Amino acid sequence: MTWKSSWYPELGIAIVVLVLAALFGIRDGWQSLLLLATISCYLGWHLFQIRRLSLWIEDPNRGIKPFAFGIWNTIPEEIAKIQQRNRKRKKKLGKMLGEYQESTSALPDATVVLDDQHEVEWWNEKAVKLLGFTGKQCLGKPIGELLNDPVFLSFLKEGDFNRPLQMPAPMDDSIMLEVRIVPYGKGKLLLQARDITRIAQLETIRRDFVANVSHEMRTPLTVIHGYLETMADTDDAGLASWQEIVGQMRQQSSRMQRIVEDLLLLSRLESQDAAVERERVDVAALLAALREEAESLSGEQQHKIVLDVEPGLMLEGVTSELDSAFSNLVFNAVRYTPAGGEIRMRWWRAKHGPCFSVMDTGIGIDAEHIPRLTERFYRVDVGRSRKSGGTGLGLAIVKHVLLRHDAHLRIESEPGEGSVFTCCFPKSRIPKLAAVN
Repeated sequence: MTWKSSWYPELGIAIVVLVLAALFGIRDGWQSLLLLATISCYLGWHLFQIRRLSLWIEDPNRGIKPFAFGIWNTIPEEIAKIQQRNRKRKKKLGKMLGEYQESTSALPDATVVLDDQHEVEWWNEKAVKLLGFTGKQCLGKPIGELLNDPVFLSFLKEGDFNRPLQMPAPMDDSIMLEVRIVPYGKGKLLLQARDITRIAQLETIRRDFVANVSHEMRTPLTVIHGYLETMADTDDAGLASWQEIVGQMRQQSSRMQRIVEDLLLLSRLESQDAAVERERVDVAALLAALREEAESLSGEQQHKIVLDVEPGLMLEGVTSELDSAFSNLVFNAVRYTPAGGEIRMRWWRAKHGPCFSVMDTGIGIDAEHIPRLTERFYRVDVGRSRKSGGTGLGLAIVKHVLLRHDAHLRIESEPGEGSVFTCCFPKSRIPKLAAVN
């Protein structure tokens, strides 16, 4: 008999008992009293069975099973089926959990599970080596107490887990870790830490090599370019037939000098500490100067350059670095916008912080190229870029400057329609007095 069908016999029993009680009560003149007594007995019987059921559920071995009749025969059977299903499910989940823990223990990365209060629930073996999680004393502790690194604490507090964090290992400063946090479930977090010491060392070697080579190339290039300028400006008749060749050599040496300068700037941006002392940057004055330079660069092309600045909106940062980033965006717009086109520079306070954008009516960029635009020497059109005097490093410089200012670059473009490059800064970069106003 099923759970639902067992109610019908029980209902039939109740009706028969009440009808018999009513008949006997009418015959003897005690109808109300007999019905009350019968209902009380019937209710007492069920309460007695409920008590036996509760004892049996608490301890099936010691408790007395309810009377095997009617609905009280079906209830224990259904409970037994539910318990059996729960045991199978529990066994299956336990097996799955064991396999999960075994697989995560084999991962080369440290893995830590955090609850919605950022307290440690579980970690794998690699976390013992890289993060120093040992013993049960780490279980249930806030991750901020176990990884008491100021950079990590700030990263955890901000809650922006879209980008990884690089930090030294708490047990060994010589080990560099890349930490990623992935939210999942209801407020839970999965923390992964990877040893990137070797990668960091290779990156340092590459950066030092580029910086050293660029520095060593600067002097000979300066000498070569100086002699080429002298040869180009001379009135010697013997060099008249060489003027075109000398002019090309002079042009290419100038381009090489610009590449060297940009490589040195990138090297400085990568090697210097990002936590530099902030200064109040008058962005409005900086952009006004950039507009004049852009108009001079435009020259005969007669671009329409519009500047839209929110008055009084300042920024905390490094003036020289911001000037380099903004000028790269503005000059790129001039180079890649046809003559007579419009270039709009805008500085305004958005919802999430101050923004600077450069909009042009230039040639536009295909969507497939946009993710790679900030790579070094990546060009959409190599021939056009070289002809316009670009080094292929401008957007890489922009990216590194923005990273040092806790900002990011957003690129929107349609081929033939133009492009919009937007630098988005956090609210924390607004000077306090300006923020209050």
